[in-house]
Amino acid sequence: MNLQEKIDQDLKEALKNREEVRLGTLRMLKSSLKNKQIELKQDELPEKEIISVIQKELKKRKDAADSYKQAGRDELLAKEEAEMDVLNAYLPEMMSEDEIKKIIDEIVAQGQDNFGLVMKETMTKVQGQADGQIVQRLVKEKLES
Repeated sequence: MNLQEKIDQDLKEALKNREEVRLGTLRMLKSSLKNKQIELKQDELPEKEIISVIQKELKKRKDAADSYKQAGRDELLAKEEAEMDVLNAYLPEMMSEDEIKKIIDEIVAQGQDNFGLVMKETMTKVQGQADGQIVQRLVKEKLES
């Protein structure tokens, strides 16, 4: 079963079980996936694109959660965190910082010392298995040392 089919199946299950947060989150995700499908003019999205859409939606939730936390809006913060939990279930296992450091070390050992080029190469190699902010921090630490 591919990721698209799993999302569809989970949406039906959430509808049957009347799980409001999960249902709303999956409907939003389906909508975003459909928009991406239309944008790319494809009948079916590749797994890589689906993961990319999920990560973008997750980033939106993280940004909103940070804003709500600063404003002291705990009820809205809880809703965003619940939606983030639903979305996280569809992402691949994240890499540890040590694994990311090894990739960065390999790239720097090849003679790359430009921040932008190292970031680009690292993000290509981790392919959605690492948060961009963590990679950015690790690349800065490596290049400054």
